[in-house]
Amino acid sequence: MVLLLTAVAPRLARFDYEYKKGSTWDYETLFAPFDFPVLKTTEQIQAEMDKAADVFVPYFNYLPDVTTSSMRKLSQVDLGPLDSLTAASMVAILERGVVADDALPQDSDVIFVQKDKRAVKIPADNILGLSAARARLLADLQEQVDTIAVDSLLKAGAVYNLIVPNLVFNSQITDAVNADAASRISPTRGYISAGQLIVSKGEIVTADIAQILDSYKKEYETNIGSSRPIYLEILGNFLVAFILVLLLLTVIYYSNADIFSDSRYYYLLFIFTLAAIVILVISRVNPYWLFITPLTLVALYLQAFMRPRVIVPVYIISLLPLLVYADKGIALFIIFLVGGMVSIAAFPVLGKGWKQFLLALLAFVSMALTYLALRLVGAMSGVVLQDLLRLLVASFLAVAGYPLIYLFEKLFNLVSNSRLSELADTSSKLLRELEQKAPGTFQHSLQVMNMADAVARSIDVNPLLLRVGALYHDIGKMNNPMCFIENESMLNKSEDQKYHTGLQPQQSAEDIIRHVTDGVDMAHRHRLPDVVVDFIRTHHGTTVTGYFWGKYLNQKGDPANRKYFSYPGPAPTTKEQIILMLCDSVEAASRTLTEYTPEAFSAFVEKIVQGKMDQGQFAAADVSIKELSGIKEAIKNYLAQVHHGRVEYPSNRKKFLKIK
Repeated sequence: MVLLLTAVAPRLARFDYEYKKGSTWDYETLFAPFDFPVLKTTEQIQAEMDKAADVFVPYFNYLPDVTTSSMRKLSQVDLGPLDSLTAASMVAILERGVVADDALPQDSDVIFVQKDKRAVKIPADNILGLSAARARLLADLQEQVDTIAVDSLLKAGAVYNLIVPNLVFNSQITDAVNADAASRISPTRGYISAGQLIVSKGEIVTADIAQILDSYKKEYETNIGSSRPIYLEILGNFLVAFILVLLLLTVIYYSNADIFSDSRYYYLLFIFTLAAIVILVISRVNPYWLFITPLTLVALYLQAFMRPRVIVPVYIISLLPLLVYADKGIALFIIFLVGGMVSIAAFPVLGKGWKQFLLALLAFVSMALTYLALRLVGAMSGVVLQDLLRLLVASFLAVAGYPLIYLFEKLFNLVSNSRLSELADTSSKLLRELEQKAPGTFQHSLQVMNMADAVARSIDVNPLLLRVGALYHDIGKMNNPMCFIENESMLNKSEDQKYHTGLQPQQSAEDIIRHVTDGVDMAHRHRLPDVVVDFIRTHHGTTVTGYFWGKYLNQKGDPANRKYFSYPGPAPTTKEQIILMLCDSVEAASRTLTEYTPEAFSAFVEKIVQGKMDQGQFAAADVSIKELSGIKEAIKNYLAQVHHGRVEYPSNRKKFLKIK
């Protein structure tokens, strides 16, 4: 993994100065060591593009045939003494250019006229609308001849009708030329020569100085800094990758060392590597794409299989490459850290169905507010709307990418919390079958589930996992439900009709023990996750069937045959499996309680726990004395809540009336 991260890491050329607009330059006076252009800021380029888009210069095509046709027709009209004057005025008007009244340019001071294969730039007010052109003809003639009714003469000869538009608006060329003008904006606004002063020590870094420093930094990192020996770059990247991986392993060790022993460890390595590679590759290709990268998805991928004490530190480690390699890495780190934390907190409520879009919107709002806060303190720059749009895309890409969790579930043999929620639904087909075939067992499973859930929440293990384990731990009893007292007792059979009447203790024990292997087979047929199957295997561990083992010994049976009365195991290996084993035993045995006092509950639970310990059921499990004490106290409290005292009601009406 270290080698893979080293291979994809970009070559860095670190700028030796830290600064921001409005701060004091505390370094030595800086002179330009080489020539470099002063780059325009993103805001300046955008402003110039907006200005170019606002400057609309229309293009018109000149139609010489229209002018020629009008003059030819005019020559055929007899206007008497006005012939020569009218012809001269008409030529002048048509040469200026005539457009339809509704085609006059409104928002431009100049226009281009395509004439004789050349585009001529002229003032917009030089051309005439059709109505203005006809009025101009009348005004010109009346100015020269004031003794003739010019208007009547022009109307009689239909001269006004000979003035027609000879300029036509060309929308295609206009759009193309104006679009091209916006694209030709220069990215630079000046040049700094080698030896020129950039900033003096103690000087305030103004906006102009910051722009020059940004340009110097860009040139240095692009062309100068990368000239260092490549072997030093590789060594540096290797050490950074090694440190990041070491931090990850340390975090896993101190947050939950149990992860090293199962497939979750490989999943964490995969998610961390995936996040790091995405950050490194995008930083190399185009750093601006980091804004649309759904890094909050890493938090959701972790949340699906891990406990909160693991999720948060691993997510932070996964974002660390931003600090090392990304431009504006500190700001991006904070933005995605906030978005990830909000996503983790809100996912239990908004993680299903259409609510995931609300989750994406909430993550975006949190990141947008963080972005705006960073801009206010000068830690971010860029076009606000563009950056916020990118963050919005990143938020919704996280929703689009979440279904991959089901692929990871298969690849790493894990069970997501979403899958556990589906299994915990008591209306599922398998649990409905259990309720129909073994109703007593189903009710027992529900009681164990409630007890295990209460215990899980008190010692900080996954309650959802325990609920599922409790619901399915006895599904093997469906194959022979009458073998178990909780189902048989519901039929009120007489003693001689009961299942175990007439059976030898060894045969009874064998029939009871079989529900474990039957349950495992059934779980595999219904494709239950391995973690659920493990609950079925371990909920009795390697204990003996106490009643029939005691009966066998009372009948002078050979103690060497203990194996025939023992469950196949294995013994529990996790705290969750221990909790289920104890809750299963306590729930079943609690039906025999005759006294419901705190002292009775305490002695009862201590006896069952000690019995399991005497049979070596906790030897393989990673559970401390403190955690075991917490489990016992939680079970005692649960029993006290379930079997609380009640008011004793009068036995008959007379006593009731007397009391009343």
